[in-house]
Amino acid sequence: MLKDIQPTGQKDTRSGFGDGIAAIARTNPNVVALTADLAGSLKLNQFIKENPDRFIQCGIAEANMIGVAAGLTIGGKIPFTTTFANFSTGRVYDQIRQSVAYSGKNVKICASHAGLTLGEDGATHQILEDIGLMKMLPGMTVIVPCDYEQTKAATMAVAEYEGPVYLRFGRPVWPIFTGGMPFEIGKAQIFSEGTDVSIFACGHMVWKAIEAGKELEAKGISVEVINIHTIKPLDEAAVIASLKKTKCAVTVEEHNVLGGLGDSIAQVAARHIPVPIEFIGTNDTFGESGTPTQLLEKYGLATPNIVAAAEKVMARK
Repeated sequence: MLKDIQPTGQKDTRSGFGDGIAAIARTNPNVVALTADLAGSLKLNQFIKENPDRFIQCGIAEANMIGVAAGLTIGGKIPFTTTFANFSTGRVYDQIRQSVAYSGKNVKICASHAGLTLGEDGATHQILEDIGLMKMLPGMTVIVPCDYEQTKAATMAVAEYEGPVYLRFGRPVWPIFTGGMPFEIGKAQIFSEGTDVSIFACGHMVWKAIEAGKELEAKGISVEVINIHTIKPLDEAAVIASLKKTKCAVTVEEHNVLGGLGDSIAQVAARHIPVPIEFIGTNDTFGESGTPTQLLEKYGLATPNIVAAAEKVMARK
C-alpha cells in the first residue's frame, strides 16, 4: 500500500551522484570524472580527494569536455562528464551527437540542476527539453532517478553499463524513499499495484505521484504507481501490463510534455493498447524564477494536479 511508503530522510539527488561515483571508483579503476568548472555543485569533492589523478577540470568549455571524454573511452576509460543539465545537453548537443552517440562511445553524461525545481536560477538554467533531446539520439540510454538512494545506485550501475548514458538529477533536498530497493537499468519500479488508474512518473515527480496515489487510495481508488526511472530503453512490458489492468493513465514529469516521458508512454499505448492518457508536465513553455514548490504549483506539477488528472482520465474510460 502506498500509505506504507514513508521518507527515511531528505537529501538532494546530486549528492547521490557524488556518493555513487566515489563508491564505484573504489572498485573500478577506469572511472574518470570531468567537470566544466562545477566540481562543488556536482558533489565531486570526495571523488577528487580519493582520485586526484582521475579528475579533469575542463573549465567553462563544455564542448571540449565532451570531446575529451570521447577520446578517453578509446583508451578504455569510463568518463563521467559533469555540469548543469542545460549545459550538458543544449550547449553541447552537436558534440554529443557526433562524438559520442554516432560512434557509440562509452561516455556517461551526468547532469544536475534539471527542471523547475532548480528554482530561483530561472528559465535560462531550468532546462525542460533535455529528456527529449537525449532520448532522440540513437543508442543513448536516458535515466532519471527519483531520490538520493536511487541516484547513487544508478550512478554505480551506469559505470558497468556499456554505451552512452544520460543521467539526469537535481539540486533540491528531496524525500528519500527507495532505500534497499533494487535498481536495474531499463526495469520499471512498481510502488503499488492497482486496477483503476496507472500513474507513470520519473525523477522528483515520483514522490509527488506517490503523494497523489495516497490521496486517491483514501478515496477508494485503486492506483498503480510506477517509477519509470529509465526513459530509454523503456520497460514496455511493464507499461503494457499496467495499461491492460487499468485502461487509463497519467504521466508525470518535470519536463515539457512535448518529447518527454509522456510521449514515450503514449507511443507504447498507441501501438499496443490505446487508452486515455492525461499528461502532467510543463506545456510548451519556459520556466521562471521562484522556489521549487511555487514553480511546481504554478506550472501544474503539484500533488493536487496529479489527483485531478487521475480523476479526469478515469472518467474518460
